[in-house]
Amino acid sequence: MKFHRPRSLNGLILVGFGLVGLPLLVAVVWALFNLDRLAEQSERLVFTGVATADNNRLLTEQLGSLERVVRQYEVLRNTDSLQLLRQDLETLVARLSEMGSLTDLAGATPLSLSIGAAATRIVVTMEKANLSVDEAQAAIAEFIPLRQSVTELTAILTAYVDSELRNLQESTRHAQRVSAWQVAALVPGTIILVLFFTLLVAKPIRQLDAAINQLGKSGFSRPIEVKGPKDLERLGRQLEWLRVRLLELAQEKNKFLRHMSHELKTPLANIREGTELLLDGTVGDLDQPQREVANILRMNGLKLQQMIENLLSFSAWQTKTEVLTLTDFPLRGLAISVAKAQRLTLQAADIQLKLEVEDIIVNADRDKIRTVLDNLMSNAIKFTPKGGFITIRASLTPTSFVLEFGDTGPGIPADEVSRIFEAFFQGRREQGGQVAGTGIGLSVVLECIQAHAGSVQLVDSEEFSGAHFRIDIPQKRAVAQQKMAANA
Repeated sequence: MKFHRPRSLNGLILVGFGLVGLPLLVAVVWALFNLDRLAEQSERLVFTGVATADNNRLLTEQLGSLERVVRQYEVLRNTDSLQLLRQDLETLVARLSEMGSLTDLAGATPLSLSIGAAATRIVVTMEKANLSVDEAQAAIAEFIPLRQSVTELTAILTAYVDSELRNLQESTRHAQRVSAWQVAALVPGTIILVLFFTLLVAKPIRQLDAAINQLGKSGFSRPIEVKGPKDLERLGRQLEWLRVRLLELAQEKNKFLRHMSHELKTPLANIREGTELLLDGTVGDLDQPQREVANILRMNGLKLQQMIENLLSFSAWQTKTEVLTLTDFPLRGLAISVAKAQRLTLQAADIQLKLEVEDIIVNADRDKIRTVLDNLMSNAIKFTPKGGFITIRASLTPTSFVLEFGDTGPGIPADEVSRIFEAFFQGRREQGGQVAGTGIGLSVVLECIQAHAGSVQLVDSEEFSGAHFRIDIPQKRAVAQQKMAANA
């Protein structure tokens, strides 16, 4: 009989699961059935053992109480002792009745009945109206064989529990042996089947994995080709079509960003130059309202310039043409410079800036760190209400320097936290200011920090009601320079 191998991945998967899964399913069902049976037996045995120990103890205690009352009645011959005698007998008989199911299982019912009958005879004898001393002594003497009978009953019940425990252990070992044989039979067969089906699909799967890694890391330059089952080959052709399409889109996007940014820079430079001429008084002195309007033009011109620079930086990072120029510079001075550039915006928004930057020297790309400071400050200004605060902190650790930005704005919604560093993503929070953002400020921040092998994260902080960003950039040279400066 000729075996027809399935040509599609779905067919191979169905056949493989059928061949591997059916024996495993049978073994699992058998194991579950046995586990359920053993668990039921264990539960019943635990209940029986506890009940047996408890009943044996109570039966011994009640027999001892009955003997004490009999001896007391022999001396006192009062009504109270007689009443206690009857109560203890009733309690003893009731205990034996409760133990009926256990004594039946252990085959000790005749012994249990003889104990009850002997106790009853003793009490009946003691209740005689004209009880002689000899009769009382004879009744008390019957407690010796009665205690022996109780001890014998206890031993029988304990032996029954031990026997049930041994049976349970034997059932457990039997189930283990059967399971072991099943595993011994299933494991080699399963391994052979897995290897067989793995060889059929491993090569095209590796090709698909390499193609996806190429799309995610290496770019879109290398063609994608997959050979194997028909549906995997079809998937490879779809990935190739996707690669070509993504390559075209990436080229068009970067081309558009570069052209648009450069085209915008020329008229913006003219606008800024005209604004500076007005503010410098080159074309005549301005009164106060005119100067306020000119300041607004200048402030928004700076915002537009920063947006255009962000677009250019984003395009450069996307094409991997941006490189770092590492230098040593004072971080506090750079932070003050950025704060001065944003002074008019802060005054217009009635926002106070708190600079808590230590006087430290860092080793990084100065322009990129300035871009980070500019973008994070602009982002904080957009979302901080009038009268609010923005805090900038910076400190040096043994291996890095840390930047923190916090504001008193509304914060970032929980469902947007995972997307805030995506390019062109803009949250639903209403922004302040007269010029809307492009949605790439935080994306550029992330690119700059990652280029320094650093990290940026949104911190869940109780200190600030709004957003709280923490940036960590590794340091080597700057740390050594700090130590030299401290020793100087």
